[in-house]
Amino acid sequence: MKFMVTWRCHSDKRVDMWKLWSSLTPAQRADVGPDLKLIGRWHSPVDISGVAIVEATDAAALNRYTCRFAPAMDLECTPVLDDEESTVLVSQVLADMGMG
Repeated sequence: MKFMVTWRCHSDKRVDMWKLWSSLTPAQRADVGPDLKLIGRWHSPVDISGVAIVEATDAAALNRYTCRFAPAMDLECTPVLDDEESTVLVSQVLADMGMG
């Protein structure tokens, strides 16, 4: 299952997070933990916010990863679908409503 993880750093943690992030190796940045696959991640360094798309095999793995950052950031995790998955879902919902 794919999730969109959005974050915004607490303003008092901005410089600490800049220092931490800039010190990580590419391998460390790519480490999202077991049972997760990083599909992509995008950042807004000015306000220390961003979004990542991850694929999780279970909710515990996703929570384990995001809890690494919870002391310094507000995070939200939202299940998301790709184009094909959302097309199937919308067609099913319309059929359930007698509109498809």
